[in-house]
Amino acid sequence: MTFLLECKKAKRIGFYPALIGSSILAAAIPILNIIIRGEIDVTASKSPLQGLLGANWQLMTMLNILFIAASASLLYHTEYADNAMQKLYTLPIHEGSVFYGKTLFISVMSLLTLTVEFSALAFCSYYWYTPENSFILELCQNFGYSLLLLLPCVVLALLISEFCQSMWMSLGICVVCVFIATMLPTDQFLLSLFPFALPFQMLDTAQTVPYLCAACTELLILIVTEKIAVKIRRSIS
Repeated sequence: MTFLLECKKAKRIGFYPALIGSSILAAAIPILNIIIRGEIDVTASKSPLQGLLGANWQLMTMLNILFIAASASLLYHTEYADNAMQKLYTLPIHEGSVFYGKTLFISVMSLLTLTVEFSALAFCSYYWYTPENSFILELCQNFGYSLLLLLPCVVLALLISEFCQSMWMSLGICVVCVFIATMLPTDQFLLSLFPFALPFQMLDTAQTVPYLCAACTELLILIVTEKIAVKIRRSIS
């Protein structure tokens, strides 16, 4: 029920045209990169998909994270506008349900965005290269891996937005987190576990399990943190 309400709220604020535009822009990156530069050299990679991800995934992920940050800030801004969040306290609705509804909503929208992006990568692989028979399996594995690593970023962006009544403050904090993530050394495992830096990681058999475990652990920690923070805010308000 909360998810359906979030869908209706997003429609009123023009979320869906922005989603479509962001998805198309990110999906166009590998296509335009090949058209402008010529065919990307993928001989050093295990497969055309890995070569395409290596050449384009950093910029595509940057757009994804920025869109998540803006979405989280805007969705919670609608709750704080006209004291809607204060009125929510008087209703028989748990405040956490709003958070989880928004988390599910942005997660589903991120899934749709990744679907468009990986469809573009599949198009590039088949149009300009000759993928192996295991390409579909590899594509699905990378898709699932990227989605799971994106979820801690979604939850953290919403957590920041939940406790910032000003949309510009939450958006500013999230943007700063994005730029911090881009400056962290990718070869340092502990630093790369920052939720805004996790989505930049690509599927690698040597580090796949540690990053998956880290993403699941961060999700659990962030959810527990949200529950504790809500109780603290209620007790002092």
